[in-house]
Amino acid sequence: MVMNSFDWHEAGLTVGQVAARSGAAPSALRFYERQGLISADRTAGNQRRYHGDVLCRVAMIRVCQQVGLSLAQIRTALAEAIPDGRIPGPAEWEHLARHLRQQLSSRIGELDRLLGALAGQNGDPTQPSSAAPAESSDVLPRRNTDPPDLHDRQSA
Repeated sequence: MVMNSFDWHEAGLTVGQVAARSGAAPSALRFYERQGLISADRTAGNQRRYHGDVLCRVAMIRVCQQVGLSLAQIRTALAEAIPDGRIPGPAEWEHLARHLRQQLSSRIGELDRLLGALAGQNGDPTQPSSAAPAESSDVLPRRNTDPPDLHDRQSA
């Protein structure tokens, strides 16, 4: 059996084909395109045709989403990992993995600090933590948000 070589730079995959191969919904692919995360060429009939390397980009986007990155963070991570026109390979995946490890470590540290603040220094949530204001004057007074009582006013 002779295998045809696949040209990663040839635009020929439809949105349905990319969706089937990547596991992403067609609507998600169109959304990624509107957000500038992936790109497609257009046929004379204005149909999208994706290059084969979009499958790698979609996989990277989905990994970034699972980590919890925002669209802006994903855009930055992809721009750093895979400059335009390059086909993502093992080196680009490793670059992205380093970026994601750094992001996750930062988030874990932040979440640990928040858990510590919620639990207090000794693990008792009823005790103040070091993150709580030291004096009551640091706490803003509660504003009265009740509507005015119009019945108590005297007519002028």
